[in-house]
Amino acid sequence: MSHVDRQEELATARRLMVERQLVPRGIVDRRVLDAMSAVPRHEFVPEEQRHAAYADHAMSIGLGQTISQPYIVAVMTQHLLGPRRGELQTVLEVGAGSGYQAAVLAHVAAHVITVERIPALAERARATLERLGYDRVEVAVGDGTLGLEGRGPFDGILVAAAAPEIPRALAEQLAPGGRLVAPVGSRGLQELLVLLNTAAGHHTERHEQCVFVPLIGRHGWEG
Repeated sequence: MSHVDRQEELATARRLMVERQLVPRGIVDRRVLDAMSAVPRHEFVPEEQRHAAYADHAMSIGLGQTISQPYIVAVMTQHLLGPRRGELQTVLEVGAGSGYQAAVLAHVAAHVITVERIPALAERARATLERLGYDRVEVAVGDGTLGLEGRGPFDGILVAAAAPEIPRALAEQLAPGGRLVAPVGSRGLQELLVLLNTAAGHHTERHEQCVFVPLIGRHGWEG
């Protein structure tokens, strides 16, 4: 198969992912659908797995980490945006992994900072994002459960790993009117929580069940 044919095949797979996996399951925000249509997920998975890059499941990226299934990436992004019109300003992502979620966020936010605790993964994600031209994304190495003191407050915070509870440090770095999305529960099963920073204080909504790798850090699980 020629390079052009291969690229056309992948583009078709990405379009079908949106039409068959996302729209029928309630992803209705046009901004999210456009972002999912634009980001080449196959560029964020190992070469030997690219043939399955648009399948409806998570995939290993090595070092005990995964790239989330497309639906979960889309639904978390949709929850993060909520009813807000237009793009977010600054978003913090905890758990860069492959960089795929950060790339999607870069289509709906002016600036994305993604924190990864594993240096090798952070460097790989940074290289991929730079190669694909995602200059709205900044990759940092550190304990994401602490957030990024001095860089907030953030309009949106997305936690891409399972937490036993929403880390207080992250909640405190959420801007007024901001939204924080995180999978919270046990190591084996979680549900997506959306924390809203309202004028009356923090309010939590409960959404879909999910399974993520554990959030390791001072305010997460022990490694």
